[in-house]
Amino acid sequence: MLIAVWKELKKAPFTAWFGIAIILSYIIVAFFAPVLTPYGETQVVGDEYAPWTSEFLLGTDNIGRDMLSRLLYGARNTVGIAFVTTCLAFFIGGMAGLIASTVGGWTDQILSRIVDVLMAIPQLIFALLLLTIVGTNVVNMILIIALLDSTRVFRLARAVATNVVVMDFVEVARLRGEGIWWLIRHEVLPNSTAPLIAEFGLRFCFVFLLIAALSFLGLGIQPPTADWGSMVRENATLITFGDITPLLPAAAIALLTVAVNFVVDWMLHASSGLKD
Repeated sequence: MLIAVWKELKKAPFTAWFGIAIILSYIIVAFFAPVLTPYGETQVVGDEYAPWTSEFLLGTDNIGRDMLSRLLYGARNTVGIAFVTTCLAFFIGGMAGLIASTVGGWTDQILSRIVDVLMAIPQLIFALLLLTIVGTNVVNMILIIALLDSTRVFRLARAVATNVVVMDFVEVARLRGEGIWWLIRHEVLPNSTAPLIAEFGLRFCFVFLLIAALSFLGLGIQPPTADWGSMVRENATLITFGDITPLLPAAAIALLTVAVNFVVDWMLHASSGLKD
């Protein structure tokens, strides 16, 4: 398994290697943030909006917290929550899509119409509305975003699985008397994995950006937890003075998004079987 993965990686383009390196660096920062940061996540260590110095490499924020420390802790919070949310969205949407395509009939029709209704409402506006109603905490945010994003996963999983369930080997399994869960686990899912893995990377980017947008609007990850979206909002006033500090969290968001897309593009190209 590892040898096969390494052979594929050796054939990967520079953009894929760049994306993998960036993603790994973010993971390392997320796991080792307490070791890498000079100060605590919520610790007030200086004057508000202190300039870049040897003591505060990226200055301080609006209440005197070290920006470098909060930027590194933000990787743990923003990226970690986005990953958990994407996994939950894939579990809900992926399972529903595979069940709809495998069972068919009224089950497929009912699930598809529910998804159509949810997708008819703009995702950001719907998320803002639901978070305003149920309250803005991390658990509610994860559940709401996962539910809304699962509709996109459902559409892809259903489309891919629909092409698989008409294959002869699935019909043979049905004639043998295999149950729905057996068909999904042994026949449909293994033959739908490649596009779903690629979609996971794209969905992660969208969830990541949505969480950052909600935090920027004040309805995402709540203070004093470090989050890149809220860090941009809290320190936006510095831009009027020519200070680029508020742009650093935005740059971290953009860099990870580009890196994930580089890796997803390579995976799609590799799984398609096309030659360079």
